[in-house]
Amino acid sequence: MSKMSTKTKVFLGFGVYILVTIIIVLATGWHRTSNDSFQPQNEFKLDKWVDLGPFSINKAVLYLFIAAFLTCFTMIYVARRMQAKPNRVQTTVELLYGLMRDNIVRGAMDEKMAARWFPFIGTLFLFILFSNLIGYVPLPTNTEHTFNFLGVDVPSFSLYAATANIAIPLVLAFVVFISYTTEGIRAKGFGGYMKSLIPGGVTGGMAVFLFVLELFSNVMRLMSLSVRLFANILAGHLIILFMAGALAVLLGIAALGWITLPFGLAIFVFEVGLVAALQAFIFATLTAIYLGGAVAESH
Repeated sequence: MSKMSTKTKVFLGFGVYILVTIIIVLATGWHRTSNDSFQPQNEFKLDKWVDLGPFSINKAVLYLFIAAFLTCFTMIYVARRMQAKPNRVQTTVELLYGLMRDNIVRGAMDEKMAARWFPFIGTLFLFILFSNLIGYVPLPTNTEHTFNFLGVDVPSFSLYAATANIAIPLVLAFVVFISYTTEGIRAKGFGGYMKSLIPGGVTGGMAVFLFVLELFSNVMRLMSLSVRLFANILAGHLIILFMAGALAVLLGIAALGWITLPFGLAIFVFEVGLVAALQAFIFATLTAIYLGGAVAESH
């Protein structure tokens, strides 16, 4: 018996999808029902699990601890089990190591500075990468909705990423801002670093204007770094949430959940396969560029 071609399988699958869609629409109708209880924004609400006065433990803190643990465990585990013939895990980590060292760090600064700042930038890259990736793993963190399991109320499974909370990317961006500013002052002195913000050959009132503009530009890096990471992860989670059934619940049309489900799965794969790693790469690369630019001789 000959095997079906990929094209035939695609058309067959699409046909089944259309057929099931028609059956569901005929069975459930296309009428709307009111919905007042489901609020999508509550998926990102941070309920206090443990109140420690000015601080508290919530699901964002849990995700940060998981990301930090995975970052440390991955590198320490592999470093202690290096083999002449690497296995798949070691090969993957070595590829990440080469990417961070050669493409991110060495591409933005000299060898001496790269050796000093590689641990920081590499850790930042892996921490953001793991933070983004575990955000696509359903975990029982939705304390607003629970289900009974063996007599115990267990939080519902949900998708959440710490980097989808603006506070986390903003703190990371602030650490980067302090790092490259400190490095620039260390290399050039405070006065020299301030003077380096003015392009060479510019004097008078234009120099003052450009100095203020560069100061503002450096502060705006906090916004560009944090908002880029936050907005991409938040938008991805919201789209997955809506396509995976939230839109059907909001509009009160049951059949819509089946219609949008394939788009939700496609977006999920796209987010996990590309966006999560890309945002970590961009954040780490810009960090390396800012550090290299802070000690550059010319503006």
